[in-house]
Amino acid sequence: MLLEIENLSKSFGGLKAVSNLNIEIREGELIGLIGPNGAGKTTVFNLLTGVYDPTEGKMLFQGKDVSGLKPYQVTHRGMARTFQNIRLFGDLSVIDNVKIAFHQHAKYSTLSAILRMPGYFSGEEEMEQKALELLEVFHLQGKAREIAKNLPYGEQRRLEIARALAAKPKLLLLDEPAAGMNPQETHELMELIRWIREHFQITILLIEHDMSLVMGVCERIYVLDYGIVIAHGNPAEIKSNPKVIEAYLGEEAI
Repeated sequence: MLLEIENLSKSFGGLKAVSNLNIEIREGELIGLIGPNGAGKTTVFNLLTGVYDPTEGKMLFQGKDVSGLKPYQVTHRGMARTFQNIRLFGDLSVIDNVKIAFHQHAKYSTLSAILRMPGYFSGEEEMEQKALELLEVFHLQGKAREIAKNLPYGEQRRLEIARALAAKPKLLLLDEPAAGMNPQETHELMELIRWIREHFQITILLIEHDMSLVMGVCERIYVLDYGIVIAHGNPAEIKSNPKVIEAYLGEEAI
């Protein structure tokens, strides 16, 4: 078991955004987390990645409690995420966005960097090469020196995923990666997500509103409504679940 969420709750004043959440994810799975707007999906991601501290419950990652850790500590443990609204370092180059994530695995010390010792230069050269290799995987190597904010929307999405993968996570959290994409881009993203799981041998937890993507790529799906899990199962079970139809999908979506 890679991730175990046990009776997790988060309250903001009198509002309970997540209530007694229980989720289990095994290594190598591709899991969906869906629900209507305001259901608490992004709150779950913020809890997992240390943006919020849980009000109750705990989160076990590789058997160790990560509840209450800071975001950088969670990243060091092996979780990385993207965001619903793209959060790149827009004024930096494409390659620098990726290299920033690689720096947590830097083989040189801060002192070596300050004094510009040989280990610093060899370490930077190695990260540069690794970043270029990762950009090539996402067909962005030709734009490595361009400013990130100048990329088309779909390429910015790919860059954000590449940056998350540069952190070498064991669990990749994708927060609405298809937001703003047309049907063709969504189909290409679906294939990319499958490929990432196989190529990087990584576990993926996905939040998404596009049901064609969720049903087409996820092996199991959890459905949230008002912060509570109302259904859990494979895509076929979720599509036919009356509670899901009532709360989220609607008759026409089935």
